Amino acid sequence: MERSNGMIAEKFVVAMILLTSPPGAVDLNGTMLADYGPALRSLAVKMEILDPQETKFLLAKAEDFAADMKVLQGRYQELASAPYLEECSRFPSRELVEDMLACNQSYHKELEARLALDQVHADDLRAALEETEQLYRIWETVREIRRDYYYVTVRRQALKELRNLVGMEAYYSGNLPPHVPTWRLPEE
Repeated sequence: MERSNGMIAEKFVVAMILLTSPPGAVDLNGTMLADYGPALRSLAVKMEILDPQETKFLLAKAEDFAADMKVLQGRYQELASAPYLEECSRFPSRELVEDMLACNQSYHKELEARLALDQVHADDLRAALEETEQLYRIWETVREIRRDYYYVTVRRQALKELRNLVGMEAYYSGNLPPHVPTWRLPEE
């Protein structure tokens, strides 16, 4: 039993080394898939660089092993600083975000219509349009995060993008901007 556990641990250590190496840094051959494939798949899924749905075709064939490993190693490098999926739950549901984006687009259309008629306030209207578009980009990214049918790597990339769009403090405190430029709305 100890020998078996030791062998399993060794396979996971080798899998970790292989996955975290820069693409192309380690000489790989297809025979390694038989020895390390299960550990690599399991670890890559836990590291959120491989979606469970992708295990059907990534790390599935010995002849594709080296190419598949380059993909996973590249993902590891690319997503090393990306938040993990557990952070998705801090953001509003996809349904709510869909409603917010619809409101944003409605407001955008209203601004465009006003701009066509009101040249006196054209500069303010253009500024409001630009702000509305920036807010749309932020909330579109939140929608991507909340699409649980997207691969984990896509959602982690969206989390990273959102953090870059709003800044670290706003991201981690959960203080996202409104979906429309409320500072432009008239007070009642």
